Amino acid sequence: MTKIQHINVVKIGGNVIDNANALARFIDDFAQLPAPKILIHGGGKLATRLSEKLEIPTQMIEGRRVTDRQTLDVVTMVYAGLINKQVVAGLQAVGCNAIGLSGADANVVPATRRNPEPIDFGFVGDIDAAKISSDFIATLLEAGVAPVFCAITHDGNGSLLNSNADSVASAVAVAAARIAPTDMHFCFEKLGVLQDVDDPDSLIEEIRPDYYRELREAGVVNKGMIPKIDNAFRAVEAGVQSVTIKHSDNLLSNKGTIIKL
Repeated sequence: MTKIQHINVVKIGGNVIDNANALARFIDDFAQLPAPKILIHGGGKLATRLSEKLEIPTQMIEGRRVTDRQTLDVVTMVYAGLINKQVVAGLQAVGCNAIGLSGADANVVPATRRNPEPIDFGFVGDIDAAKISSDFIATLLEAGVAPVFCAITHDGNGSLLNSNADSVASAVAVAAARIAPTDMHFCFEKLGVLQDVDDPDSLIEEIRPDYYRELREAGVVNKGMIPKIDNAFRAVEAGVQSVTIKHSDNLLSNKGTIIKL
C-alpha cells in the first residue's frame, strides 16, 4: 500500500462512449494519466437503441431520461454491464488495472430516489457526496486499482437508481478530496465551454461565478452544459482543487475551460 498524495478524477461523456475511435484514444491517455485515478462514464445512446429494439418508449424531460421500471432494467444492463465492462477490458489491455463498479457495490455510492414533485422522473437517484464511501475508494487506490464507475446507484433498500453521470462524477470527486488533493476533468466532444458552439476557436479558458451568470443570461451556456458547470462549481465549493472541462483528446494537456471560485 502506498500513501496517496494526489487524485485525478475523470468523467467521459456519452458521445465519447459512442465513438469507438475516440474511446480508444481516451483509454490510451487515461492509462498514461498519473495514478491514483478514478473514471466515471456516461451511458451514450446504446440504452436508447436497445429500448427501441425492445419496444420500450424513451421519455425525456428537459434533456433528462425518465426511468420507469423497464427503462431501469435497460440502463442497468447497458451502463453497469456492457459499457462498464468494455471500458474496464480496454483499460486492462493497455496496462491500467481497473475495476468496474456501480454505486451498489460495497455501498460506495448510495442515493435517494428523487422527489416525484414537481416532475416524476421515476427511478432516478440524487447523491449526497457526504455518504460516498471514501474509505473503500482509498483502499482501491492504495492497492493500485483504478475504480471505473457507471451512473447506476442504489437506495439502500434493494432498488437500483439511475443517476446523472456528471452528478456522480462531482460527488465522487468531493469524496476523493477527503482522501487527498483532487483535480477533476470533465471530458467530452468539445474543446471546453465555447462562446459559439460551432466555433472551436471561441474557447472560454476560465469561468468564475459572476461570469457564469452572465453566460447563462446571454444564452451562451444552456441545455446540457448547465448541469455540467453547476456540478463543477459544487465540486470546487466542496473542496475539489480544480475542475476542467475539455475535449477527451486533451486529457493530458491543459487545454480546456477551468472552473474557479
